[in-house]
Amino acid sequence: MISKPVVNKAQYTETEAAQQLGVSVEELRVLIRRHIVVDDADSGNVPMTAFQPSDLLVLRLMRKAGSVSQVA
Repeated sequence: MISKPVVNKAQYTETEAAQQLGVSVEELRVLIRRHIVVDDADSGNVPMTAFQPSDLLVLRLMRKAGSVSQVA
């Protein structure tokens, strides 16, 4: 999937963040659970409904790092 060019916004919804990363909302949630949430008990404590541009940058880097490690 080809990601859309980044639009300069202060905040992105979950759907917009997924679109910017070129993934589905479910894949975005998996990415967050895999790399950000420490354990399942913490998953209920992630109330993030808006993403900052810096969040997208970090998630994009994690996604690329994950795809490289999956190929190896």
